[in-house]
Amino acid sequence: MPHKPVRQLVAALLLMTTVSVSAGEVSLGVAANFTDTTRELIQAFEASTGHTASASFGSTGKLYAQIRNGAPYHVFMAADVQRPERIEQEGVGVPGTRFTYAQGKLVLWSPEPETFDSPQDYLADGDFQRLAIANPKTAPYGLAAQQVLQALELWQPLQPRLVRGDSIAQAFQFVATGNAKAGFVALSQVRAWPEQEGRAWQVPQRLYQPIEQQAILLRQGEDNAAARAWLGFLQTETARDIIRRFGYDIPD
Repeated sequence: MPHKPVRQLVAALLLMTTVSVSAGEVSLGVAANFTDTTRELIQAFEASTGHTASASFGSTGKLYAQIRNGAPYHVFMAADVQRPERIEQEGVGVPGTRFTYAQGKLVLWSPEPETFDSPQDYLADGDFQRLAIANPKTAPYGLAAQQVLQALELWQPLQPRLVRGDSIAQAFQFVATGNAKAGFVALSQVRAWPEQEGRAWQVPQRLYQPIEQQAILLRQGEDNAAARAWLGFLQTETARDIIRRFGYDIPD
């Protein structure tokens, strides 16, 4: 990754190239865990650049498939590294535009404060009917949940009780609506939860591979000034402060 002064200069130049042209619109395909964060980022982006942005949210795997099938996104914001890499290798993404915009954190969460005191004992005892996770095949946060349960030697024992959401957003909804007693979700979702209650265990990083989230400019957005402005904006301190507030880390 570039040093901080270089990154800030690149971001400033990308923004400066757009202020003298007519306002444009960028279409974003964004990993579901980043929904609330993106909505706040869009407000700040539109206020600072005059451009507009729209976003579609889903699992990283499904967004990747949509992009491969011609979905009209200008920027892909994934929850992993592998799929943006593939997009670049397959010629669908613009070389040299891929970068890490956030590193996610996994939590075991229930909206009921009394659900568990010792999260590992709670999982091992299995005193619940359903435990929600995102689909590990399409959602990086689901894969992280699988890695945690495997590390705790609970992946196979808990199979009958796992309910899989198509995305981390659906997994969160399973828990929020009571269809699952608890679930593995993104810390950012818990931060955005309006009730501001419940019980959350931030899973130790040693139990799962880092959730490094990368963005890339797509060929359809190569000549789109608003798309390039968005990528520049993500690397500004304004954007990075918003991202951190939702519980993400950002590599230097």
